[in-house]
Amino acid sequence: MGSELRYDVSLAEYTSWRVGGKVRCLYRPEDKEDLLAFLASLPENEPILWIGHGSNLLVRDGGFPGTVILLRGALDEIELITPLRIRVQAGVNCAKLARVAARAGLTGGEFLAGIPGTFGGALALNAGAFGSETWNLVHSVETVDRTGTIRRRLPTEFNIGYREVKGPVEEWFVEALLELTLDSVDAIEHRIQNFLSTRAATQPIGQPSAGSTFRNPPGDFAGRLIELTGLKGLRCGGAEVSPKHANFIVNSNNATATDIEMLIDRIQNEVERNFGVRLIPEVKIVGVGR
Repeated sequence: MGSELRYDVSLAEYTSWRVGGKVRCLYRPEDKEDLLAFLASLPENEPILWIGHGSNLLVRDGGFPGTVILLRGALDEIELITPLRIRVQAGVNCAKLARVAARAGLTGGEFLAGIPGTFGGALALNAGAFGSETWNLVHSVETVDRTGTIRRRLPTEFNIGYREVKGPVEEWFVEALLELTLDSVDAIEHRIQNFLSTRAATQPIGQPSAGSTFRNPPGDFAGRLIELTGLKGLRCGGAEVSPKHANFIVNSNNATATDIEMLIDRIQNEVERNFGVRLIPEVKIVGVGR
């Protein structure tokens, strides 16, 4: 397909909430080598934002004053290295990775089937579901810095927690080597179908959202606290607390990023007032605005 370079682009079409202002420059690499050359060409103080499918991300209405590197449709190679190890690039869709692993009779990644993002985002967030987390699968990762330098790193070089990964500053994930275990294809596919059925029954699939809005507090669930506070169905402009799952904010009627951020603030304040718990957003909020 070749690389793509565009200027003054609205990010609303690149985020799962379907909101967000413009970015000065949007770049999608042709391949890893193209990406390294582009990074090396940027000014050393250029703000950089990496986007996969734009889930778990809120871009403010004033946009992002820098360069977006878009991995949707790029860096999407998957390769079975050994009978138990898979090399996966950062732009690979999580659901696709789950399917490829299942067909190879490799278990451990079934939960990824319901995560609506790219694997680079899953690495950055330590995405998880149904009691499993991304970094439990990781043997090693490959990162790149803004000079285009590639490094191979081990999980021990990162501080990995619940929905949080801290590592070397200004290094971004470009691929990972995963180590899984063997199981029957039928058993793996059965678990995937159960996970997807549960997700469809309990989450507002089909409405623009960013997945879970808040991290679960220790020993509790954000959705439970929000529901007990009576906030299901609460609206701010076109943003709404999902009546189906209280930890989801949906864009129900042409919401703006400001609508969503104000609703996030309202939920935090109301839950803290009622339960003394300050919910921490799981979504990353970036850009110019409030």
